Amino acid sequence: MKFPILEFYEDDLDILEQILIFKEMGFPLNVIKEIINNPSFEKEEALKMQHFMLLEKKKQIDQMLLTVEKTMKYLKGEIKMSNKEKFEDFNFSKNPYEDEARKRWGNETVDAANSRVKNISKAEKQEFGKKFNSVYKNLASIRHLKPDSTEAQAGIKEWFHLLNQMGNYSLEAFKNLGQMYVDDIRFTKNIDKFGEGLAKFMCEAMAVFSKINQK
Repeated sequence: MKFPILEFYEDDLDILEQILIFKEMGFPLNVIKEIINNPSFEKEEALKMQHFMLLEKKKQIDQMLLTVEKTMKYLKGEIKMSNKEKFEDFNFSKNPYEDEARKRWGNETVDAANSRVKNISKAEKQEFGKKFNSVYKNLASIRHLKPDSTEAQAGIKEWFHLLNQMGNYSLEAFKNLGQMYVDDIRFTKNIDKFGEGLAKFMCEAMAVFSKINQK
């Protein structure tokens, strides 16, 4: 026979497990709290959903690993690789930061961005991927300059216009996005792959751009 206090402790562990799984899948804590406190929440159903989502995530990671391995061989001159092969495993329709975006900028901005992404072709998505990398590389090459320099502002202007081809970013939203580059370690790590300190440089340059372009 189990003591009541032990049963309560086990329940706590079950909830903790749910929180950790949801958090690992990219759910923000405020959303996790709403999920597990919902009267209709059932642990078994949640685990089934998490199992499915993790399998999908594993499938995507496995595909991207194959692409990375092929790219490594391509760079060594061991194989040939088309531009299509380089970008075919990148899914622009799934945004791990969407909850944060909705909280900061509202549903209208995010829904507009999602609508535009859904309506562009696969070839256009691949082209956007190349343009994104091009802008990052350009900004990384000038990140030693001051954020308000002519070169920095020209690069950030290009970034602003590129983002607005896929979404609807006001100057304020653009500035807030830049702040997320340094506030959210996931953004920082991904952006700094192009050059250490790039996230901070872009954040500062985006803030300057938003300020000088306010009417």
